[in-house]
Amino acid sequence: MSIKTKLFISKSTNPWFNLAYEEQLVNEVAEDEVYLYLWQNQHTVVIGKHQNPWREVLVSELEADEGKLARRLSGGGAVYHDLGNLNFTFVMNKRHEDLHRQLKVIVDGVKALGIDAEFSGRNDILAEGRKFSGNAFYHGKNNYYHHGTILVDVDMSKLGKYLNVSMKKLNAKGVESVKSRVINLKELNPEITIGSVMVAVGEAFESEYGKAIELYTISEDNAPDQALERYHHYASWDWRFGKTPTFDVTFEEKFTWGELVFEVKLKGAVIENCSVYSDAMNTDLVENLKGAFDGVKFDREALIEALEKRNTIDALKENMNEVKEWVGTLPI
Repeated sequence: MSIKTKLFISKSTNPWFNLAYEEQLVNEVAEDEVYLYLWQNQHTVVIGKHQNPWREVLVSELEADEGKLARRLSGGGAVYHDLGNLNFTFVMNKRHEDLHRQLKVIVDGVKALGIDAEFSGRNDILAEGRKFSGNAFYHGKNNYYHHGTILVDVDMSKLGKYLNVSMKKLNAKGVESVKSRVINLKELNPEITIGSVMVAVGEAFESEYGKAIELYTISEDNAPDQALERYHHYASWDWRFGKTPTFDVTFEEKFTWGELVFEVKLKGAVIENCSVYSDAMNTDLVENLKGAFDGVKFDREALIEALEKRNTIDALKENMNEVKEWVGTLPI
């Protein structure tokens, strides 16, 4: 069977749109086609399908800096994307799946820019022994995609800033990210740009699979309706947070009137039960807090709203205000 190739380049830097369009491509690719999709996300952390965002990401800090959290269809660990990173996706029928061939496109493209790239044993690609490309995979009913990153000039300080966990005593199921030593290609070739990498990878793709029949430049303005509908799915709280595996977390704080401990049990990022413990002399506070969070989304604003709904006697209002202030600082 002769293979027809198509090259897609996204002009959007919104991760929710780019992931929605990626899903559109894997749903529409024909049996005799292979697509290459090149795209970038602005100031984003993307987690794997089965990951816990609160385990992997400082969500509150990311959102405070106007970053976006996205969840993809593929497995694997959390990655930080900015405009110094280029994402690639190979989309095809499963019968054409050939990881070595696909990664060869990336290796050949980078080599064309004067950098000696090589495969590693974990589906990563290395230069001078350090990782510049990580990969993940999604298998649909008939079709498949393989996507990955190419670190060109990523702000490495953000990797440590957001891909770090400060939540206390988090007992969570799910996939934990594997941290690796990484490198920007620009460190090895200062002349390299995102544009030059796109050209080199595109040429390597055509060399390996045949010249692309058409080049498609896509954005929110010309995307099919199905992709725009899926955008809302990828942007939704239910997908990004609600798909989190069951986990437990403990928060504790010392106040002038005593220690307060919340032991929270969650399912689908909704609190099933929150046990409250305290050594405070006044037991009324604990009684007033019991059940306050049951059935509430694991979201700071939702938790504060739940506390504000509690009927609190005047003698406890000062303490409750302190609790609300503390809840407003939790790394959620």
